[in-house]
Amino acid sequence: MRLGLFTALFQSLSFDELLTELKRYPSITAIELGTGNFPGDSHVGVDNLLANPAKAKEFRQRIADQGLIISALSCHGNPIHPQAAVAAHDDEVIRKSIRLAQLLEVPVVNTFSGCPGGAPGDSSPNWITAAWPPDFANALEWQWNERVFPYWKDCGKFAADHGVKVALEAHPGFVVYNPETMLKLRAVAGKSVGINFDPSHMWWQGIDIPTAIAELGEAIFHFHAKDVYIHPGNRARNGVLDTKSYREMAARSWLFRSVGWGHSEDEWKAIASALRLAGYDYVISIEHEDALASIHEGLSSAINMLSRVLLTEPQVEPWWT
Repeated sequence: MRLGLFTALFQSLSFDELLTELKRYPSITAIELGTGNFPGDSHVGVDNLLANPAKAKEFRQRIADQGLIISALSCHGNPIHPQAAVAAHDDEVIRKSIRLAQLLEVPVVNTFSGCPGGAPGDSSPNWITAAWPPDFANALEWQWNERVFPYWKDCGKFAADHGVKVALEAHPGFVVYNPETMLKLRAVAGKSVGINFDPSHMWWQGIDIPTAIAELGEAIFHFHAKDVYIHPGNRARNGVLDTKSYREMAARSWLFRSVGWGHSEDEWKAIASALRLAGYDYVISIEHEDALASIHEGLSSAINMLSRVLLTEPQVEPWWT
């Protein structure tokens, strides 16, 4: 396994400044770059590189010269948004990212599964979390059959045709938010569609992370290292479904935290072991979204924890058997 970083936290820096900043963190040997939609495109310049293959090659070489690889291009958006203009924009960004990934020889593009409206004519996405009243069940069936499956069958084929895998980050608010919904979509969309596994989005739902990793197995294409702290008192009062602003940190039932500030080192060791048992031996990409820590302090803390946890050398045959 390699320790990586999702560079969206340094979006205020230019590409040159990013490469300089990364020298402060020599344990980082892989970077995940935003290419538009929610993560923005601060460091890549997708259109310019697609139009100039020579510049794309130079861009990739500059990263390699720093001893880094690109683990993934990330363009999290909603390509099945009920507003056609939004869906078309996000879909275009995803497909451009897939084409650029092929050009840069990056194996994975990360994004979201998206969320449609609840019926034809809706203008707002509708994330359905209950099977009753019957309106919900009917809407959910319509979403999967008329919006989700058709889009991802087509986009999955597009990715496969370009030799790229698409990793959907399971996230509440979108149709893929847990292992079951991920595998449901993959069964229709094909094996070029899998998951960017972020444990922080599953912990607060009550999902056991090693169990989820074992369930997903070969569908895990990429991994985000991000923690979550669940506030016992706030959860006891209000449960875990929380729509309060992330700025209301003391009042929320849970908060995103840097690795180690929500779950113990032993729990992160269990995750590393589960990933290896599942056959995942690629990049663990730190996504730093901890508002209680500075960028440097939160990132350094995550690096220190993960450096003690990751299994970086090849596993061995059980010589004692």
